Amino acid sequence: MNKEQLIALGLSEEQADKVVAGFGQMIPKSRLDEKIQEVKDLNEQITDRDKQLEELKKVDAKGLQAKIDELQTANETTKKDYEAKLKETQLSSAVKLALAGKVHDADLAASLIDTGTIELDKDGNVTKGLDEQLKTLQESKSFLFVPEKETKTNLKGTKPAENSNGGEGTVNIGADFAKMLNDRGAAPSNENNPWG
Repeated sequence: MNKEQLIALGLSEEQADKVVAGFGQMIPKSRLDEKIQEVKDLNEQITDRDKQLEELKKVDAKGLQAKIDELQTANETTKKDYEAKLKETQLSSAVKLALAGKVHDADLAASLIDTGTIELDKDGNVTKGLDEQLKTLQESKSFLFVPEKETKTNLKGTKPAENSNGGEGTVNIGADFAKMLNDRGAAPSNENNPWG
């Protein structure tokens, strides 16, 4: 989380500076999840390689070269699949991180983005391809996006009632009612009085 994101969450610039100075640049959870998945995948590959080595010990000398070729092909395929999965995870995380705070549902909006045209830098940040898609998506499905700034409307209506004091002092309804009755000269009858 950086200074701009902290300010967007409602902190003042001074508070955001203090947080960044105290903790430095924070790593987003999506980046941590990405690294945890990478470690799990690497551990699985190590386990697979150990099994392959055990199988190699059982192979006879004549079939050894064929088995080695087979395993090399399988390892290359596994490596390509791993790299593709890693790239897909990085793209997904980068897109969701870029969409955070801009859309109501980052998962839904991310599913509408073509990740094939998006490019990432070495740190996993989106460099190009996303902004154009976001503009198109915002035009066609604007309900997904959080409004950037609410515009203040000038409310128009009737003029509030003025007090009988000519606009001076505070309004005292009880005193005004008593004055009105005194001006009439008689107390109201209890005939239509719901409290009488």
